[in-house]
Amino acid sequence: MKALNRVIERFCYKHRGFGIPRLMLYIVIISAAVFFIQMMDTTSTFLSLLLFSPERILHGEIWRLVTWIFIPLNNQLLFAAIMLYFYYFIGNTLEREWGAAKFTVYYIFGLLLNVIYGFLAWAIFGQIVYLAPNYLNLSMFFAFAALFPDQRILLFFFIPVKIKWLALVDAAFFAYSVISELFYSNILMALLPIIALLNFLVICGSDLLVHLRPLKSRSSAQAINFRRVAKKAERDRGDNAFRHKCAVCGKTDVDYPNLEFRYCSRCNGYHCFCLDHINKHVHF
Repeated sequence: MKALNRVIERFCYKHRGFGIPRLMLYIVIISAAVFFIQMMDTTSTFLSLLLFSPERILHGEIWRLVTWIFIPLNNQLLFAAIMLYFYYFIGNTLEREWGAAKFTVYYIFGLLLNVIYGFLAWAIFGQIVYLAPNYLNLSMFFAFAALFPDQRILLFFFIPVKIKWLALVDAAFFAYSVISELFYSNILMALLPIIALLNFLVICGSDLLVHLRPLKSRSSAQAINFRRVAKKAERDRGDNAFRHKCAVCGKTDVDYPNLEFRYCSRCNGYHCFCLDHINKHVHF
């Protein structure tokens, strides 16, 4: 998974123009439109055209490869509105942090994993797994929590809660979904949450490891005079051509003149990072 993550990171860096800007906004708008059409369609004919069905896809209805991600999860207007806003908030934040390329890869990769699994279940066991967007969308919350574990949001618009605690609730929901499906002997459906977690681990496994590793206590940290250590670093650098070098990937401002570099105030010492690693590195 680590090697695949590096491949994805390299691809996104070299193809910054790849991706769909504001992808989650488009998904939310189309999902909202499907929700209102479903409310007016008492026979559910329209909704049946969007469901994932390998047999129908092989007969030419290829739109079903994608349209299942727009199917609403609840018929109640208030609940649907809250969930769509939540998905937009999380997706938009991830896109700002990663860029449109990596966020698009994350969502498409998750979609493809579900579609491949759906075809394998149908081809091997002869059972149609009706895919739903809930696990794919909720996996974005794990990615959000891996990047911003200590950020607080207002639960029910007035209860401040750290993201990492809500991520544990999300994990409990995934575990409950797996156990409940196994209880009803529906093993193929029980694997859907695991497919969503696989998508998260491949794309965001390195971000998660950063927060799982023990950090030094803040009490032992010493104040750093950045101006003094910057001058020392410049003296030590000598005649090297570059001024900035990422401590993770080794990229320099000479090799990548358009790449921005930042210095981490949480690291012990004077350590420079490129924009791809300033928010996801193991602190020194």
